[in-house]
Amino acid sequence: MPARILSGTDAAAVWRAEIAGRVGALAADGKRVGLATLLVGGDPASEVYVRGKHTAAEAAGIRSFDQRLPASAPQDEVIAAVRSLNDDPEVDGFIVQLPLPDGLDAAAVVERIDPGKDADGLHPYNLGRVALERPAPRPATPSGILRLLDHYEIDTRGRRIVIVGRSALVGRPLSIMLSGRERNATVTVAHTGTPDLAAVTGEAEILVVAAGRPGMIGAEHVAPGSVVVDVGTTRVDGRLQGDVRFAEVSDVAGAITPVPGGVGPMTIAGLLANVVWLAGG
Repeated sequence: MPARILSGTDAAAVWRAEIAGRVGALAADGKRVGLATLLVGGDPASEVYVRGKHTAAEAAGIRSFDQRLPASAPQDEVIAAVRSLNDDPEVDGFIVQLPLPDGLDAAAVVERIDPGKDADGLHPYNLGRVALERPAPRPATPSGILRLLDHYEIDTRGRRIVIVGRSALVGRPLSIMLSGRERNATVTVAHTGTPDLAAVTGEAEILVVAAGRPGMIGAEHVAPGSVVVDVGTTRVDGRLQGDVRFAEVSDVAGAITPVPGGVGPMTIAGLLANVVWLAGG
């Protein structure tokens, strides 16, 4: 029997409606919410992602500010732009669109973001608060994954979860969030260097793949009836492709996210939720 499709498009629509309600409540109190993006260079994929974020923000009633620098901008100019956004009273939260062009130190740029305006939830201070289970803006993609599971009433408590990928954007923060008291999962973090990866992933009741390697996970990696969340978004021959070989894994898994239309819309909604939280809503 084919796996149930976990549509991020549907789940994000519900979440964004809730966010719009919170924005409306703030507006009624005289507070307008503002989101800004800083895009350095003209990477086509980044252009698409930024445009999608602004469209979603405006649909939720959030003002959006689109700031851009050329790919040739030096490190000090990028940091100056971050400082300007930190100081802008109309901006409640902002992101620096990653990846940055070669030659720029992305970690140093992110660390200059005011933690109180960190819409992506990636500042080390906020990640530390997440690790301590204290209030903070949470990384947008991990938050989106958890919300997606909640939308489809997939409980993580007591479940064995394997995450393939150890990036600071997804794998590491997600592992922390899932192993906390609220989610109460038993989490294994694997990666492209894990020996006998299929033996590890085959033990997962919930498998999250965020390695950035298109098509690396096939049916042999998946336990029958498990939940598979594909975070991969790599353009191959002009088309977006996930880390999971969707057609064959769908015949084994109990539920699976598509690419596109899975985690991507949830990430954008997670970003909007952070901005509203930072604005006090």
